[in-house]
Amino acid sequence: MKAAEAIIRFLQEEKVDTVFGYPGGYILHVYEALRKSDIRHILVRQEQAAAHSANGYARVSGKVGVCIGTSGPGATNLITGIATAYMDSVPMVILTGQVKTDLIGRDVFQEVDITGATESFTKHSYLVKDANALPRIFKEAFHIASSGRPGPVLIDLPHDIQESEIDWHYPPEVDIKGYKPTLKGHAGQIKRALKSIADSKKPLILAGGGVNLAHAEEALRAFVEKTHIPLVHTLMGKGALSTDSPYYMGMIGTHGYAHANRAVGMADLLIVIGARIADRAFGGTQVTDKVKIVHIDVDPAEIGKNVGTHIPLVGDAGTILDQLNEKAKEKDTAEWLSELQGLVKEIPLKDGRWVNPKRAVGMLSDKLSDTAILVTDVGQNQFWGARSFRDKPNRKFITSGGLGTMGFGLPAAVGAKLAAPDRQVVAVIGDGGFQMSLFELGTIAANNVGVKILLFNNSRLGMVRELQDRNYGKTSQVVLEKNPDFIKLCEAYGIEGVRVEGNDALETAIDKALSTDAPFIIECIVDPQESTL
Repeated sequence: MKAAEAIIRFLQEEKVDTVFGYPGGYILHVYEALRKSDIRHILVRQEQAAAHSANGYARVSGKVGVCIGTSGPGATNLITGIATAYMDSVPMVILTGQVKTDLIGRDVFQEVDITGATESFTKHSYLVKDANALPRIFKEAFHIASSGRPGPVLIDLPHDIQESEIDWHYPPEVDIKGYKPTLKGHAGQIKRALKSIADSKKPLILAGGGVNLAHAEEALRAFVEKTHIPLVHTLMGKGALSTDSPYYMGMIGTHGYAHANRAVGMADLLIVIGARIADRAFGGTQVTDKVKIVHIDVDPAEIGKNVGTHIPLVGDAGTILDQLNEKAKEKDTAEWLSELQGLVKEIPLKDGRWVNPKRAVGMLSDKLSDTAILVTDVGQNQFWGARSFRDKPNRKFITSGGLGTMGFGLPAAVGAKLAAPDRQVVAVIGDGGFQMSLFELGTIAANNVGVKILLFNNSRLGMVRELQDRNYGKTSQVVLEKNPDFIKLCEAYGIEGVRVEGNDALETAIDKALSTDAPFIIECIVDPQESTL
């Protein structure tokens, strides 16, 4: 059969039912084969959105996200979305068109070295030079993307390769020499970790995004409840434990809670699970030399990279937690918990003539279902969302943590909603990030994607303004002059919405948004001086 038809069959073999993309001249053969298949294609309005939507789809569905772009600018438009997925370890396969094999390197129309351009932020990539290698390449690509530490894998498809004739087959298994991710923790290290837990007086768990990626939330909850060890989390680790748990101590980091950051400095044992402990996560914390660190991660390169580790445990977070749960014993941490709970201080919400964004997210959180998904963009809105959205066992929080990509929120929410059409999905976005991806209102309207948008409009690049105020006492180039009428803009796409200028009208607006299955926007006018914390 034609290679392009085989490619679609490969996707079907991998149980792919939805792809996000934008066609072009050098990916036409694949699109023609896709047209004849039962795979749902979501036509985005710009390729970066295809990658972000595949990201949101992957995080909610638990499957590999797939996006497609043509050569040249189609491929380069995907780059930011690929890097975003790489930094947050999201499993994705990206298909790009390429010029004919004999034209590569001649700088012909729409040629770009996309495998070279993305080399540092893909888990692996392929420039296909032999059509007969396609079955092996696709089998490997999906395996690499989803195994070990997940990540994006790119397959660059020259135009002539797509139209080649090949014999149909698809390998039942993968055998990649040198690629054997460790899933089970070393028995000796498990024993050492358990002894350290038994000997500790002030143990603390630090949960990172790896817990959520491994779908290890239930194993973590069991471990916490068995050992009575309190838990803090990074931004990407949000959702690893319910906010209502008596062992939950909040988010750490530069925009985390003061009491959570202090807890890290007071602990004598820190059990890090699925976190690379980067600068933003540990900003505000004061780790002492006296603390012993157990670091659990599926990627051995992350262990000890940023913080010294005493007991490294390489493996899948869920598998290792199951191993620990088998032999872990109950601890008396009542005094330690009481000490930590004494640090917690309620931060009163300010009210005025503007909408308080923290109150808005908190009120929304109270009204959403127990299976709701909150997707944030990047900026102040990210932390208003992270700090005020209450986690429950079946809820999910999605954001761009590693790369911090503005414009991520709306297309990622589209992918999340398409992955789980029966769940409520809300995108929390600032007016800056919204204008980086508002073209996706077209995708939402065309596919009737019932995403709710909570837009915080302060006519500012709020996070940059806050940082400039803090560091220089002055601001520059952060005022978004001539913002459009966002409600009218949404109405032009057939999307209903309301503008809220004060807290009194918040509840009515939220109730109206949640009463419909259709997409809906709530624009909240926020004080330009409102802070993140």
